[in-house]
Amino acid sequence: MFSSIVKKQLKAAAELKDHLSGMTFARPVSHVYNPLAYAWGAFEEYVARYGGTAKRVLFLGMNPGPWGMAQTGVPFGEVAAVRDWLGISAAVGSPDEVQPGYPVDGYLCKRSEVSGKRLWGLFRERFGTAEEFFKRNFVVNYCPLLFIETYLSAKEKERARNLTPDKLRPDERTLLYGACDVHLRAVVDALTPRYVVGVGSFAARRAEEALKGMTGVRVVKILHPSPASPKSNSDWSGEATRQLTALGIWRPYTTLDAGHE
Repeated sequence: MFSSIVKKQLKAAAELKDHLSGMTFARPVSHVYNPLAYAWGAFEEYVARYGGTAKRVLFLGMNPGPWGMAQTGVPFGEVAAVRDWLGISAAVGSPDEVQPGYPVDGYLCKRSEVSGKRLWGLFRERFGTAEEFFKRNFVVNYCPLLFIETYLSAKEKERARNLTPDKLRPDERTLLYGACDVHLRAVVDALTPRYVVGVGSFAARRAEEALKGMTGVRVVKILHPSPASPKSNSDWSGEATRQLTALGIWRPYTTLDAGHE
């Protein structure tokens, strides 16, 4: 039996999944992947296993990466981290329409999602086990959709690239953000975190907007682990640790008691 906290999150996620399934997106979007639809079993296992109690900290990402949540159904879901550290094994399907440049191979995917590898790697280094991390922490994405743009290169060859939600048309963003705001509020209501940590500026901005008027929760920000950020490529884990320590969310290593982070 699922706990009431798990039920609230799964209900909110299912409603978001169904709401977004009716949305269409104009060019430059050519394909939309919704892992909540084709990888629901893995997402459900993640929430049921690790999201059943109140949390002190909720880490908030932007949207699925093509080699992360798009493959595994888990936020920042780099395959090795999901399979080997989180122990998630529920079957993953595939989108109805797949862009050849972004295949969905589930746990057989050979590509590594750098952002997810860095994020879960930091948590593994800090807490040791997934169970210890999730005692007081959880991770969720603001938007569950992966957007792909297909275009012709200078040599007239078809190429594809990841398109972040902030690059959508204004009218599309308004509808998308409205639905995602409702979901985020429901997750915060279920988990009652003291902190919502935006992983990157986009997530922090959306959290601040979505959670206006909700008391008892503070929105803060850390550097995103994306390799697209030069600062992230020098020492992301060290910088994120310094930021979380300065915010009072983590203790210095010299006095670390991971169970009380």
